[in-house]
Amino acid sequence: MSQSRILNKKVIAWAFYDWANSAFALSVLAVLYPLFLGSYWSVGDSGAAVTQRLAWITAGSSAIVCLIAPVFGTIADTGGYRKQFLLVLAMLGATTTAALGLIGEGEWPLALGLYLLASVGYYSSTVFYDSLMIDVTEPRYYSFVSTLGFSIGYLGGAVLLALHVWMLLSPQMFGFSDTTGVIKFAFVSVGAWWAVFLLPLLLFVSESKSGKVATGGVVRAAYLELKSTIGHIRQYRNVVIFLISYWLYIGAVFTVIFMAVNYGQRLGFSQQDLVTALMITNFAGFPATLLYGYFGHRFGPKKGIYFALAVYIVVSSWAVFMVDVRQFYIMAIIIGCVQGGVQGLSRSLYASLIPPNQPGEFFGFYNMITKLSHVLGPSLVGIAAMMSDNPKVVLLALLPLFIGGAMLLTVVRGGNAPASE
Repeated sequence: MSQSRILNKKVIAWAFYDWANSAFALSVLAVLYPLFLGSYWSVGDSGAAVTQRLAWITAGSSAIVCLIAPVFGTIADTGGYRKQFLLVLAMLGATTTAALGLIGEGEWPLALGLYLLASVGYYSSTVFYDSLMIDVTEPRYYSFVSTLGFSIGYLGGAVLLALHVWMLLSPQMFGFSDTTGVIKFAFVSVGAWWAVFLLPLLLFVSESKSGKVATGGVVRAAYLELKSTIGHIRQYRNVVIFLISYWLYIGAVFTVIFMAVNYGQRLGFSQQDLVTALMITNFAGFPATLLYGYFGHRFGPKKGIYFALAVYIVVSSWAVFMVDVRQFYIMAIIIGCVQGGVQGLSRSLYASLIPPNQPGEFFGFYNMITKLSHVLGPSLVGIAAMMSDNPKVVLLALLPLFIGGAMLLTVVRGGNAPASE
């Protein structure tokens, strides 16, 4: 594998959007928002109530994106507007994330509303980001380039979170009177980080045009194209089987990500331990995800996905018996070593299965299914929190998702062969 043929200005600029938006995924979605929702915006409320709020707002944002993702993708393919849509949605996410730093104590309804908008911006922008991958590299390099994006994202998110941890440990050094001011500033810094590191993609990545004509208006054409794709979905049986498999296992993967801090918080672990564990996880995820990309390139993405799902099954079963913070650290690091790999290889496997002339439309479906899975997982959490005050109950519901997804993946044709040199 010649690195010089794979790594170029376009690939690096494309991958840096993962560096940009992963600050939201790590610092906000996985760490700061769950912590602040429980300790500041919902002060005095029960742990179960906080879990339900977090679960249902996450499911709600995912449901919205699920509805609009395929239409966005079709619009992008029809008009060649992928970069423009990416810019608008990324800025929506960045500005509303920064605005979270202005919300006062006890104002959880407003915090939920801004988080909803930020999440819609974050997840919707990935429709266009993912579809641009085919414009920056060749199909045989999808596994390496896709996981490169996730690995750079892990590093970028960890770098910014490391700064946040330093500020939390020594707020006076940075001019803050307490950690509340640090966390508020952290939301603003994530929004600025996101906006600044979006620029390389906008400047150096060019998108191919589909040549389609948007008769009767772009939006109307988008709905007509979406209807046509749904009507002919049986032509892509392999894609459909993969998407069902992916829906199951990625829903469980996402639930583990977004529940980790809330789970540790309800077990009584300190804020410092929770933030530090997530930071270490992402530093471990950077080299691990790069190795996953090489593994997927050499041996095929399906084998890498199988291994990751096996790890998740073992760790989820073990977490039910967790009693101390040392186990939380170990579990977080293990998950960090496979989390980016399973996402990156899933994206590259899907890219190899879809028609090359309709990337926006098909990645719209991919992101629609991703968001459907994000409705599935958080909804399970919300239901479990309503039925029991024991946070470990939800973990038992994840095992069938991992196992069922892995079993369906065996039916998908392709994805086992290594890339051609």
